[in-house]
Amino acid sequence: MARIFNMDTRGFLLPKPSFLQGNRLKGLAKPLIERERAANIEVTAPVRMISVIIPAHNEERYLRHTLESLQQQNYGWFEVIVVANGCTDRTREVARGRCQRLIVLSQKGLGVARNLGARMARGKLLLFLDADTVLEPMALRVIAESFTKSHAAGTVHGRPDAARPAYRLIYSLKNFLHRWSLHPGSSGVILCWKEHFVRVGGFDEALQVRENSELFKRLLRFGGYKYIGDVSATTSMRRYDRCGVGRVVWLWCKVWAESFLSDLRQKNYETVR
Repeated sequence: MARIFNMDTRGFLLPKPSFLQGNRLKGLAKPLIERERAANIEVTAPVRMISVIIPAHNEERYLRHTLESLQQQNYGWFEVIVVANGCTDRTREVARGRCQRLIVLSQKGLGVARNLGARMARGKLLLFLDADTVLEPMALRVIAESFTKSHAAGTVHGRPDAARPAYRLIYSLKNFLHRWSLHPGSSGVILCWKEHFVRVGGFDEALQVRENSELFKRLLRFGGYKYIGDVSATTSMRRYDRCGVGRVVWLWCKVWAESFLSDLRQKNYETVR
């Protein structure tokens, strides 16, 4: 059963939150040990509650696959929180019954959505997952084993959802930069401890570009950056398909340069759906 919260953009619960019956996630409410013994899986991963937070703005096309990939995880101690923000499509209907908590915002806002999801999270480890990103079945288990208290921020190996050589080259470069901490970034997945996230104040809600890098910069005072290369997150390349590889690469290079010279809080980020 997914618990539905209707919220305004300031993060307050609106009167009389509704509850909606839906399809139960596969054993999500069962204790970890019971689930894994039933599946005849050796219990080796630390018992860490992971809160998977998915901000979703008009994501009916991709969200189902993202949520289904979480239902296939062989690590059971996690919750899924979907924050539907400013949606005019069927995003909410897709999320119902496929997550434990569904938060509905009337207005679009990535930073607001992520921060609200984190505020509602019960887990000590936060995993911010893009709505168009699919995790491998072993992902949460490997993350629970690999992301330790010595780490403050991290991501996993990124992979494009199309086999075009240009896309492979882009992600090879991104993974190289992340692996060697030349650029602590993300590939559809952001990992951090809730304690640290709260202490730094979460995402800067005024930023629409480079908001992930800005968060990492503040988090890394608590520990190291962790790139987990043993599992992959497959991300949609729809922006590259729609806008063209050259234009998108030029945009990111331009934004990177501008981040040293100006305040990016006034810079808009084009929505591609």
